[in-house]
Formats: sequence, structure tokens, C-alpha cells
Amino acid sequence: MEAETETVVSVAMEMEQREIINNVMCLLTDPDGTPLGAPMYLPQNAGPQQLQRIVNKLLNNEEKLPYAFYISDEELLVPLATYLQKNKVSVEKALPIVCQPQAVFRIRPVNRCSATISGHGEAVLTVAFSPDGRQLASGSGDTTVRFWDIGTQTPLYTCTGHKNWVLCIAWSPDGKYLVSGSKSGELQCWDPHTGKSLSNPLTGHKQWITGISWEPIHLNAPCRRFVSASKDGDARIWDITLKKCVIVLSGHTLAVTCVKWGGDGVIYTGSQDCTIKVWETTQGKLIRELKGHGHWVNSLALSTEYVLRTGAFDHTGKQCSSPEEMKQVALERYNKMRGNAPERLVSGSDDFTMFLWEPFVSKHPKTRMTGHQQLVNHVYFSPDGQWVASASFDKSVKLWNGTTGKFVAAFRGHVGPVYQISWSADSRLLLSGSKDSTLKVWDIRTRKLKQDLPGHADEVFSVDWSPDGEKVASGGKDKVLKLWMG
Repeated sequence: MEAETETVVSVAMEMEQREIINNVMCLLTDPDGTPLGAPMYLPQNAGPQQLQRIVNKLLNNEEKLPYAFYISDEELLVPLATYLQKNKVSVEKALPIVCQPQAVFRIRPVNRCSATISGHGEAVLTVAFSPDGRQLASGSGDTTVRFWDIGTQTPLYTCTGHKNWVLCIAWSPDGKYLVSGSKSGELQCWDPHTGKSLSNPLTGHKQWITGISWEPIHLNAPCRRFVSASKDGDARIWDITLKKCVIVLSGHTLAVTCVKWGGDGVIYTGSQDCTIKVWETTQGKLIRELKGHGHWVNSLALSTEYVLRTGAFDHTGKQCSSPEEMKQVALERYNKMRGNAPERLVSGSDDFTMFLWEPFVSKHPKTRMTGHQQLVNHVYFSPDGQWVASASFDKSVKLWNGTTGKFVAAFRGHVGPVYQISWSADSRLLLSGSKDSTLKVWDIRTRKLKQDLPGHADEVFSVDWSPDGEKVASGGKDKVLKLWMG
């Protein structure tokens, strides 16, 4: 009898051991590293689909949401066992798996040029879609701003009033205004529905405008205030209703090259003096200085940029009936995107490096991002905040983890400096425009070139992927605007 009991016990123990061998202790976390629960044993044959079910259960999601799973920045596309064998991962401690919510909708990759629209008399220097993706504007060396009818793919309005090249344009997050800044330092505000100027030129800057950013609509509706940056070393806050400058942000010792109005209500300015300054916006007081770069700061990106740009507009296309409702919807979208983590900032510089900052947490960078062999011209967070992409004069585009700043992949294929990048709304595709006259679409999951888009006759200065994901616009030295569709 005793022997029998012993056999049963040893068989049970053996089974238990086998069970343990066949299970992997995993710790499921959100993108910011916060655990979704205690570490748990998962069967080795569990793959992304089983993990989807577990996460939706853990989070009590009424609607089943799609997730992607990452183990040290590599997407898990196979069962755990296959991954562990291939990567020879030790399973002595809990395996961290990052659960990244995916956009419910999917964007089709653009693959053909649907229109080449001439009209500008000089190079197209900047293009931008409206927050709902239904309108398109461009600024050119011919001193005009143009609005284009996307439906008929023809010119809509030509806006004259600038005396010099139009270097930058910015839509208000409610889509009601477009502001443009020129090489002679003046700003103009336009009504996109009529193409008419809403006031005399806004003057005050002594040199050319390098950037424009609007106050987020979840902080103030209807949209009234925007900030401009200039080569003269100042940034200025303007009120569109008062039609004048209300605050001057002075303190940089050289040109201000880029500006962002953050979702937490502060303004970030990057400068040729190698610093980034953080300002509050009621009196224009300097809150803190972010130091670390050894050369000019060229570009700033915010982790919340996509929701700040689109405000109350999302992929469903539903309309708000009042500014109050817009503010409310935008606030919900912003809070959902931000989660519990602070807003993150990335800076790209002439010193070939980038820094990842959490300005509300510390004045020291979270990490230094190195690898580019030439100046970093443009940095941009993906709409979900998971990735940072950087474009460089070294002809490459690089991909980094948006939370840790860790290098993930390099996209090579351009044969000239890369000027500008733009993301698809679902964060699955990345677009780049280059001096080599091509646009390229990169697949984030496979880390490969998805589509090569030749067609421009010369350098591509500006690219934008519409926030609704349906089309891409590009402009460059050949004076034409091109629209690309999926």
C-alpha cells in the first residue's frame, strides 16, 4: 500500500516538474513598464493570440482590443517556446513582455501617385494636412500659401500677402485657422474656408520664422493662441482674437530653431545655443533649462504630438457641435494617450545625437541616443508614443524605443540626406522624404522598405501623412505638390 502511495506521489511530482518545465514565468507590463498584474506562469506554446485573450481578461476590457507583444523591442510573432529557443533566453527570472495596444483601424500603405498638382512658382517648402485630414495647405518660395481641394485634387485658394519665402505653416487643432511664417519674419493668419487673410501681417520678429505651434485645444477652446519661433532668438505667443503678440519668450542667446506647445501647458523651445528651454504660458516665465547637446538643436518631438495635432478629430470622422465638446473630447483623447506617464520629449541635434527627456520629472536627459553619422534633421514620435523615428543627413532613418530611447533599427535605402519623416495614424508605417527625390514607406513590424515612391524631379523638402491615414502629400524643389494614395 505504502509503495503504491509513494508511486502516486512521485508521478505527481514528476508531472508537476514537467508542468513547470513547460511553463514560462512572465511579467506582462504596459509600454511604460508598469506591471498589469503579478508575474504568472504561461504555457510555452502560448503565442500572440493567447496573450491577447489573457491581457483583455486582466484589464477587464469589455471590447476586445488588439495588442502587440514585445520582448526587448522585438515583436513576439511566434509561440514563447520558439522565441526562447531562437534567442537562447534564460527563464530563471520572470520574462518581461510589453503589451502595446494597437490601433483598431489599419492604414493602407500608399503605393501610387494619384495627382501631381502644379501651381506654385517656386520650391514647395512645407506641406500640412488639416487635423481632420480633409484639407491640405502648402507654403512656397514663391511667397504664397495655397489651399488644395483634396477631392478634386486641384488648387483651391492662393493666399498672397507674404513678402518672402513661406517657411512654415501650422493648422489650429480645431481646423479653423492656418498660420504661416515667412523668411522676413512676419506671420499671417488665414481662413481655410475662404482663403482670406484674417488680419494684417503679425509683426515683431526681426528675422525669419523657424517654427509655429498652437496651444492644445484640450487646454483652451476655441483655439486662440499659438507660439512662433524665430532666428532672432525669441519665441512669441500671439492671440488671434486680439491679433497681436501677448508674450515674448526671451532668453536664448542664438536662433530658436524649433518650438512645441506641450499638452501639459508648457512651451518647449530648441535653439542654436545648444539648450532647450521650458516656459510657462501665463507670464512667459522660464521654468527649466535642458542642457546636454554639444551643438545646435534642430528638432523637437513630443510623445503626445499626434493627439495634440488632431484635437477632437479621430479616425471615425465624427463631428463636435461646440468648442466645449471639442475641448472635452480632446481632453479624453489626450489623457488616454498619455496614460499615467509624463509627456516625453526628444531632441535631435547637429551633434549627431538625440536626447530623450521627461521634463516634468528631471532636467537631466533620460537617455542619450547615438548612432547617426551626421546631423539629425528631424525627430518624430509615432502616434501611439511607442516609437521615435529620426531622419539624418547620413541618408538613414533610425527607429528607437519611445519609452527607453533604446536603438531598435536603421532603415537604409535613401541615397541622399533625409529631410522629413511622417507616421501613419496607426503607427505601423513610416514615411520619409529625401534630397534624393524619392519618398519611401517603411514597415515597422518587418523593419523593411514597404514602398519606394519615385516621381519628384528634384529634392523632396516636405512630407505629411494625413491624420485620417488616407493620403500622403509631398512637396519639393520641382515646385509641384504630389498626392499619394493606397
